[in-house]
Amino acid sequence: MISLRLSALLALASFVSAQQPVYGQCGGINWTGGTTCAAGSVCTYSGPYYSQCLPGSNPPPTTKPPVTTPTKTSTSTAPTQTSGGGGGVPPAVPFMGGVNTAGYDFTVYTNGSFSGVGYAPPPSQFTHFAGQGVKLFRVPFAWQLMTPQVGGTIDPNFWSRYDATVQQALASGPNVHVILDLHNYARWNNQIIAQGGPTNAQFTSLWSQIAQKYAGQSRVIFGIMNEPHDIPSVATWVTSVQAAVNAIRAAGATSQFILMPGSSWSSAAALPTEAGPLLLGVTDPAGGKSKLLFDVHKYLDSDNSGTHPDCVTNNIDTFTALVTWLKANGRQAILSETGGGNTASCETMLGQELAYVKSQSQYIVGYTIWAAGAFDTTYTLTVTPNANGSDQPLWTIAVRPNL
Repeated sequence: MISLRLSALLALASFVSAQQPVYGQCGGINWTGGTTCAAGSVCTYSGPYYSQCLPGSNPPPTTKPPVTTPTKTSTSTAPTQTSGGGGGVPPAVPFMGGVNTAGYDFTVYTNGSFSGVGYAPPPSQFTHFAGQGVKLFRVPFAWQLMTPQVGGTIDPNFWSRYDATVQQALASGPNVHVILDLHNYARWNNQIIAQGGPTNAQFTSLWSQIAQKYAGQSRVIFGIMNEPHDIPSVATWVTSVQAAVNAIRAAGATSQFILMPGSSWSSAAALPTEAGPLLLGVTDPAGGKSKLLFDVHKYLDSDNSGTHPDCVTNNIDTFTALVTWLKANGRQAILSETGGGNTASCETMLGQELAYVKSQSQYIVGYTIWAAGAFDTTYTLTVTPNANGSDQPLWTIAVRPNL
């Protein structure tokens, strides 16, 4: 009887100790730690390799995350190049190094579905990073949070939250820019824009409303879509990109940069031979093409997924090829996602990558590291500052010297 009671107490103690604290990791592929959260928080999916205990009582996603993470490489046939690339030297743009401040995108799946409530990045991070020389923040958001009905009007409650974050970021420094990143993978609930899913009119309705609100803020950058992938028709996707550009400009936002993503997870390696040749033909109703920047991503782990703590490449060969293509066409890009774990391999290789990117600032005009914001300090690719205000080793060694 005594031994049974002791066993029960030990089991209870084990259960209590397995509870993860608020903002602690609670799940993900290969996660072996606790999966229950402290009172007042719930285990919230933010990617296949990471779930986190976040404040609130919303139920866990009913849609299971993918069992495997697709490799972010090109599998599509390269389209025929169109005219409109242009040559020569692109205009000078001050180099902007920075960071992703995630949270409003938590539980956006790679099929474009969403099951969360969104979490605001801590306002203190903006002043923390800007004080070190950060000039660029990327603030991802779920389409379903912004317009609960596809093609509908912006939800005023979410807008007040999101805009407050954008204004906090803009206020952190006189030269700080903010990327508004629609984080839905060219999809709404597993249906691709203009290819069986939302129409271009529904897609551009969102950007028209956002652009109208920020028409007078030149330091806002419109990131029209995060990581389109497995797109049946690249040419049709480029038509959707053109429609978004037209809508933004028609709404009165004529001075801002617009980021144009390719069709294979925004792959920096795939852009020159896949979507890039067609995206060269996208025109800007505001005149010229200097405000239309290519949006590229590139991680350094073994499958380019950004889910592993170790790095295996510094990507200099990829970015050399990208710069050659940009130079040949007189165009520019922003590296809006890259990053690695707080490991020796990534501290070295990410530092080498960013040093090269900065050396080619005439063509790659900035980058934002993934990720800080509402991620806690145990996340695989975290650059979230510690509670005492100190920074992660990756940030200190690889990122900060290349801001």
